[in-house]
Amino acid sequence: MAPMRCSICGRQFDPENSTAMPFCSERCRSIDRLRWLNEQYGLPYESEPRLGGDGGGDADRDD
Repeated sequence: MAPMRCSICGRQFDPENSTAMPFCSERCRSIDRLRWLNEQYGLPYESEPRLGGDGGGDADRDD
C-alpha cells in the first residue's frame, strides 16, 4: 500500500504497519482525540430557519 501522511505531525508512514490508523502513532491519535475533546475541532452547523407561529412541524405528514 502507498505511504500515507499523518494529519497531525505530517510524517509519512506505512498504513499496513500502523496500529493507530489513520495516524502514524498512538501519540498523534491522542493529540487528535484531545483536540476533539477540547472543542478545537468541530463539525459545521447551520441552524434551521424557524417556521411561523403554528408550532412548525411535519407531525401530520405521512411520507
